[in-house]
Amino acid sequence: MAHVLAKLTGVKVSDIKQQLASDMNRHAEHGLYLKHLWQNADDNNEVFFIFRTTDLDKARKFIDEVHNQVLAADHNANLPRMTFLEER
Repeated sequence: MAHVLAKLTGVKVSDIKQQLASDMNRHAEHGLYLKHLWQNADDNNEVFFIFRTTDLDKARKFIDEVHNQVLAADHNANLPRMTFLEER
């Protein structure tokens, strides 16, 4: 099973939790299912979250499209750093 790990800095975990909840259906349409959300114990402004996905290529395409749209509107947008993981 594949996963997508996200790291986002300069944010409050409560804000990210709310955003992920509001985006849940849209994420699911693209095969992304939130599994966990963590706050860095040493840095309250750093959040990690991980999605499970059945189709890593589809997930990557969706994330790239969304991030490109956001960056087109604001090239300084604070977007998560995404890591695409395959189980071997």
